[in-house]
Amino acid sequence: MIKTKKRKKESRMHGRKMGTHGGGCRKNRKGSGHRGGVGMAGTGKRADHKKTLVHKKYGSKYFGKKGVTSLGSAKDKSNKINIYAIEMNINKYGKKTSKGYEINLKNYKILGTGEVKNKLLITCKEASKSAVEKIKNAGGEIILLNSQEEANKEEE
Repeated sequence: MIKTKKRKKESRMHGRKMGTHGGGCRKNRKGSGHRGGVGMAGTGKRADHKKTLVHKKYGSKYFGKKGVTSLGSAKDKSNKINIYAIEMNINKYGKKTSKGYEINLKNYKILGTGEVKNKLLITCKEASKSAVEKIKNAGGEIILLNSQEEANKEEE
């Protein structure tokens, strides 16, 4: 006759000198010391364990230093664009009219790095002094949305 159900080791091994229940040395079953880590344990500085899994799940930002900037400090996340970037992608940003290239960058600040070759009519949020100067010297114009909004409030 074949055994259909095997008893667990705990119920079989509780006689004299059976403190291990088949787990090898008695200390192996004491605490959590021999069980290894849980989750991301072992992915420390020198350990290569689980490194490929970590890279798949978290990308390359998991390892290494994060810098000294405190998380509470405000970072300037506003959109900025230089004149040379506008000139390089002029057809992407604007369309050509009889007055020149009309470009609508209402959420951007225009910065002055680069040269202005075309006549640009740019509508933007902000602009640096050098950018305004370069665009006006090329015969263009910058329309600042903030100054328009302030002018409208003063009229009311």
